Amino acid sequence: MNHNPVFLALDLPRLDSAEALARKVAGHIGGIKLGLEFFCAHGHHGVHELHKLGLPIFLDLKLHDIPNTVAAAMQAIHVLEPAIVTVHAAGGRAMMEDAKAAAGENTKVVAVTVLTSLDDDDLTAIGVKADPAEQALRLADLAHSAGLDGIVCSGHEVGAIHKQWKDGYFVVPGLRPAEGGNGDQKRIVTPRQARDAGASVLVIGRPISRAEDPLAAAKAIEATL
Repeated sequence: MNHNPVFLALDLPRLDSAEALARKVAGHIGGIKLGLEFFCAHGHHGVHELHKLGLPIFLDLKLHDIPNTVAAAMQAIHVLEPAIVTVHAAGGRAMMEDAKAAAGENTKVVAVTVLTSLDDDDLTAIGVKADPAEQALRLADLAHSAGLDGIVCSGHEVGAIHKQWKDGYFVVPGLRPAEGGNGDQKRIVTPRQARDAGASVLVIGRPISRAEDPLAAAKAIEATL
């Protein structure tokens, strides 16, 4: 891929603030990620407004329901022409197959494997005996067999999954620049490390959106890639 793989996570409560930030850094990112918070607050109108910047839109909606419902939801967002849409791999093979069949021709459908907020204890509590890495690999195999374009996984798993799925499209969130501090993260993966391990898209939010100078932060991250 020759384009900038950084998608800025724009989950701001105010549409005008989101637009202003995106416009400020538009020349140094590859796309915009809009999550559930943004979509619930601003809907189709908000997505249309950000489309005007000319950047690819990643709708991180994590669709998870019975196959018919997910397919109908996917058809309902055709008009938004998203570059990427997420579904939950835990919805099962039939759901993922129907999601992909219902998606627009130019939309990549990627499956969320294990949320980065879940650890071993959380998985055990919901009846999953595998650790997060094992579960991510299992769900990646399921997504691959269902015909999806790729998955969402952490930077710690992308390398192993990339070895099994050579042409997969891998979205990696939760990244921190090397000089950016750990914040509340215990195991840091930098954008460069994730890219080298096989990531196709690097989702970056706070290191840019909450930086004193978001433009300088976006340029600094771009320079490492």
